[in-house]
Amino acid sequence: QLHITYSDGTTETIGTDESWKATTGPIVFSDIYNGEIYDARLEMPGWATTGFNDSNWGTVAKLDHPKNTLIAPQGVPVKAVEEISPIEILTTPKGETVFDMGQNMVGWVRLKVKGNRGDAVTLKFAEVLDKDGNFYIENLRAAKATDVYILKGDGEEIYEPRFTFHGFRYVKIEDFPGTPKLDNITGVVIYSDMEPTGTFACSEPLINQLQHNIQWGQKGNFLDVPTDCPQRDERLGWTGDAQVFAPTAAFNFNVAPFYTKWMKDVAADQLPDGKVPHVIPDVLNGAGGSTAWADAAIIVPWQTYLAYGDKRILEEQYSSMKAWVEYMRSRAGDDYLWIGDTHYGDWLAFATTRSDYPGATTEKDLIATAYYANSSRTLAEIAQILGKTGDAEKYSTLSEKVKEAFINEFVTPAGRLVSHTQTAYSLALAFNLLPENLVPKAAEYLAGDVDKFKHLTTGFVGTPLLCKTLSDHGYEDLAFMLLNRKEYPSWLYPVTQGATTIWERWDGQKPDGTFQNAGMNSFNHYAYGAIGEWLYNFVAGIQIDPENPGYKHFFLAPHPGGDLTHAKAVYKSMYGEIKSAWKIEGDQMIYDVTIPANTTATVTLPSASISKVLLNDLPLKNDAQQNDKRVTLKLGSGEYRFSYPM
Repeated sequence: QLHITYSDGTTETIGTDESWKATTGPIVFSDIYNGEIYDARLEMPGWATTGFNDSNWGTVAKLDHPKNTLIAPQGVPVKAVEEISPIEILTTPKGETVFDMGQNMVGWVRLKVKGNRGDAVTLKFAEVLDKDGNFYIENLRAAKATDVYILKGDGEEIYEPRFTFHGFRYVKIEDFPGTPKLDNITGVVIYSDMEPTGTFACSEPLINQLQHNIQWGQKGNFLDVPTDCPQRDERLGWTGDAQVFAPTAAFNFNVAPFYTKWMKDVAADQLPDGKVPHVIPDVLNGAGGSTAWADAAIIVPWQTYLAYGDKRILEEQYSSMKAWVEYMRSRAGDDYLWIGDTHYGDWLAFATTRSDYPGATTEKDLIATAYYANSSRTLAEIAQILGKTGDAEKYSTLSEKVKEAFINEFVTPAGRLVSHTQTAYSLALAFNLLPENLVPKAAEYLAGDVDKFKHLTTGFVGTPLLCKTLSDHGYEDLAFMLLNRKEYPSWLYPVTQGATTIWERWDGQKPDGTFQNAGMNSFNHYAYGAIGEWLYNFVAGIQIDPENPGYKHFFLAPHPGGDLTHAKAVYKSMYGEIKSAWKIEGDQMIYDVTIPANTTATVTLPSASISKVLLNDLPLKNDAQQNDKRVTLKLGSGEYRFSYPM
């Protein structure tokens, strides 16, 4: 409704009612999956101005919609944020005319065309070309992704759709009057209007492209809700994808408003028994309760709190988080093992059966029990932060009992897990589910599996934890090896194939140019982009202090490795810009940091000796500490340069 305040101070409210009129217009058809048909011949110039003759318009009916859950939009709006120009016009082997936008993007194109009245220009959208160079749309499944513009024949005409969007890099144009030129279309990029907050760059161009792909994957899938993919007949708010990517998302963009709104959606759709649907909004009619997916109810608010330091999201979501843990408790029973339910498991893990190039399948019950323990422990921490000491004790005790059950069921006395997989060990180590004396042996098993065949075998669940777990336990050389690997399966394999976003599958396009099963083969699916967190907080070294969330105090701990000669991350925190930039010049380590006002940071210098470190060209003062081959000191706000021989 429209609220008007006149110059004399009087007000008027104009709302919709039975006095309004309606008619059909030039938008003949519109659907987010299938596209739009726009007939410019049906335009009515001036229809939104006073004095327009609407005598032939029809009346409207007032519908009795329930208003008990009607609220104003609370999230950041989806906007047309960027525009990109095509880089090339291709003629495919089949004779198709195809624009290459140079980037897998989400949105639509603005068409500029001149022709006769009734000419119809058709635009079709695809992410990739097939191995022969032809337009490929099979992976869109039932989504037609087609826009049609019918000209009115009035000089140069400009069209862009109103109520659809597509995920695409390539645009096939049909029945264009004349010869199309590059400036006949412009890509309009849409996503939730999030402020960019993070950048990462290093000496390896392929890793820089990986970071680019991660950010574009986030932009293309953060459209009011965190969707799995933006192109096929799905585009749903899958909870598992969102939770594994949450730490990376918070580095790249300010996602606090975005996640705050979406978590309210989660709570609204959560079932009375605490079960969390697989997708939010819940268009699958209550299907849910899968471990690692439904745990988004706890993990996303927790990661948002750590990144921004605002307890309100914990307070607002507490009932939802508690209900989810109680649901797990009800499914696990008195033995504290969550056994036998249906779960997605380590979704899309590398699972070949070749003995010389093996994959892995992790037992779903192990994953479920691991997440049961982890979410219970996280809830206990949240309860403590919120002053709910009774709940803190209750869920801390619960998590310890689940941990004990996990050890008894899934861990041998020698520290070997019943699922001898990278994902199983990553979960057990990252979630602190092992006796202290078995941690080194379990880490050794994990490292041995990685080192034996030199590739990862993880899926959606294990991938975000793999490099972090290796590096946390002294195997950072293997973590860097995985990062730098260019052969399939790896993060850089899609980059070598020309990817500009993150793929759904490790082998979405195979080395021979053929594709994976078209039924599930998105080329813009951000989940595996969760490696971005490790780039920021391990390689560059910007790390959250959980005791001082929101970067009031934080850690700066760079880790040169993997033949990189420099790396730099810049993060715009709530207090200002944090910079962590290192480079190797000869045998010298040069490390530049920026600590914003009203914050402090603990800096750890690798392979350093106090006596040889210079801070802003001066020797270190007495407050620095030598810990093995590392030097640690605490600093207040300012800009600093460290230099020392390695």
